[in-house]
Order: sequence, then C-alpha cells, then structure tokens
Amino acid sequence: MSPPEAAPPGREELWARAALTRVLEPGDELGGRWLRERGAVAVLRELTAPGTGPPPPAGTSERRLDGYRRRAREADPERDLAAVAGVGGRFVCPGSAQWPTQLDDLGDARPVGLWLRGGPDLRTWALRSVAVVGARACTPYGAHMAQSLAAGLAERGWVVVSGAAYGIDGAAHRGALAAGGATAAVLACGVDVGYPRGHAGLLGRIAGQGLVIGELPPGSHPTPSRFVLRNRVIAALTRGTVVVEAAHRSGSLVTARGAQRLGRFTMGVPGPATSGLSAGVHELLRGEGVLVTDADEVVELVGEMGELAPERRGPVFARDLLHPETALVLDALPAGRSVPADWIARATGTGTDEVIGRLYELHSLGFVERQGDGWQLTVRTTGGATQTGGARRGGR
Repeated sequence: MSPPEAAPPGREELWARAALTRVLEPGDELGGRWLRERGAVAVLRELTAPGTGPPPPAGTSERRLDGYRRRAREADPERDLAAVAGVGGRFVCPGSAQWPTQLDDLGDARPVGLWLRGGPDLRTWALRSVAVVGARACTPYGAHMAQSLAAGLAERGWVVVSGAAYGIDGAAHRGALAAGGATAAVLACGVDVGYPRGHAGLLGRIAGQGLVIGELPPGSHPTPSRFVLRNRVIAALTRGTVVVEAAHRSGSLVTARGAQRLGRFTMGVPGPATSGLSAGVHELLRGEGVLVTDADEVVELVGEMGELAPERRGPVFARDLLHPETALVLDALPAGRSVPADWIARATGTGTDEVIGRLYELHSLGFVERQGDGWQLTVRTTGGATQTGGARRGGR
C-alpha cells in the first residue's frame, strides 16, 4: 500500500530519515513498513536506545535487528548533511515540498529519502520526465539512437532520466545536455561519488545543468544489488521508460518491468534481429512494450492529449494524386509501344469516349504522348535515370 500523505517533515524527522539512509538498504520493505507504521524519529530512537521506541515488525530477525542497531550507532546525519551541502546538494524526504509523490507508488519499498545535487526542483521535474536506459556495452547504433532520442525529448521540454552508466545511459545524458535540456542521473552510490570514474566529468555537468539523485548517503559506494534496486527509482520517478538496447539478461529490462508493474509506459527501440544486444528489447516489444523510433513517438505516449507524432508515409508521386479511373487507364498502357484508344477501352472495360478523356488528362500531366492514332507512355528522366511513365508507377 502507498504511504498516506504526511505533513511537511520537521527538522527532527528530516534528520532521522537522513540517519536511516545509513541503516536501511534501498528497497528494504521490512524497514519501510516499520517506518510507515511508527515514523522515522521513533524507529531511530528504538535502534539507538533499545526499549525506548516501538518494536520492529513481526518477522524481523534478531540478526537483522542487530545489523540495524550497529549501523544506527555509526550514523551521523549532521556530518552527512554537511557533506552534501558542501557539494551543492541537499536531502529531501517524504512530505518535503520537493518530494516526488509518484515514488510513493513503491509502497514500503519507497526510498527513505533522496540525496540531491543540483538546483532544479525534483518534484516539478519528475512530473515531465522519461527514462532512457539500455546496455552498457552498446553498439554505435544504440548510442546514436539514445543520444538523438534524448536530444529530441529535451528540445520538447522533457527531463531525460538515466543511470549515468557507460553506454546507453551516458549517451542519453549527453544528448540532453547537448540540446541544452534537462537531465537527471539516479545513482547506486552517494551523489558525491564519481562512479563510474570515467563519467566523473559527465556527472559534474549533470549536477551543473540538472540533477544527480541517490538514495545512499554521501561517500557510499555501489554494489551489484544496489544497481538493481536503483532501477525501481528510475521506473517510479518517470512517466515512462524507453529501452534502447538490452540483452536478455539486462538491468534495463528490470527497469522496464518495474515500470510496467507501476502502470508506467514501457517502450523499446528495435534493432537488428541478429543483434544479441537487441534481443531483450524485442522480447519486451512482443509483450507489453510499445515500439518507438524517435522522440515524437515517445511524447505521443507519455505526453498530454493531442501531442501526436506526425503521420509517417513514403514520398508522394504525381501518379498517387490521379483519379482512380485515370490511374486505371495509365496502368493499361503497355511499355514500349503505342496502342489505340479502343484497345485501352477493351483492356479497362471502359467506354472509348471516357478513355480518350482520361488520355488527354494524362497527356496534360506529361504521363502519355500521342503517336498517330495511338497512345504510349512518355520517357521521363528523373535523377539522371531514364524511366517510363509505367516504371514510375512503381512508386505508388
């Protein structure tokens, strides 16, 4: 169940939640239930001074409780809050003005709070955000698609959310930044930790132009399980998730499936059928995922009513604009020779007078020419290649 709306947190509540980000691992539903039922201040009191606060929920093992208490004794929220302020950051928690309430859809697995770097208001940004995720070891095609999708979304006023990893994540962030748009990185470590190291500069640019977000307190380092659990925040925070490239076993698919469970839009960019890096995306598209190829198609799904992608169609040739009866006469003309009007009338099952009228119409448009008592297709030159009127009809 989703936690109820709460009053704005006071200083004591905020400090207690900041401390508890060092106690509870991301996605800890047992700890989340304890918080929901008793409140952060009371839970922290029980952990630091046993017997002075409410007991933990039924089913909490003594071993887990001992771990909670050991970490609670070592927590120093004043130090952590000062550390995040030192990098231009802050801490927000449920009930704060900047708390994105869609995270409450995670129920007891929602974050205890979020550590932020960057100036924008997270709650406002999250209302118009899309996740773009995918493989770390992506192909040049995947990087191009992620970058162009992100740039297109940013140009349309959408916030591009990803995980700052190598590959698709990095390409998505760079695309949004290059377009002068908004982007947010959700990390599996502290917001002051440059991970991966090769993206330290990118994270600095994101913090300067957008937001860097993390559940873990300053100085925390990532672990494999934290990467997986981080994905639920990306899924819940955004209006929809686009997977650009992903193999069958991919963390990006975890994000997409999490988005599906939460009722968010789930989209995928197709790739070559022979590419293992697109196999996971194609499996997603065989299920609940929606195929998208550009930002317009993404916005059509996640945007407001009426934000439709432009109609897609091939080039329009002059022959496409002919009346159906005129096109029928044109189709009947053989290539390379002249035939009389009555021959065409028999071929089309139409009266000779009507055929002659259609032939003169085609003559005025340059499709046919008269040869004595007969008619034949004209020879046309297009782009340096000679085509007959009949060959041109292949563009229909």
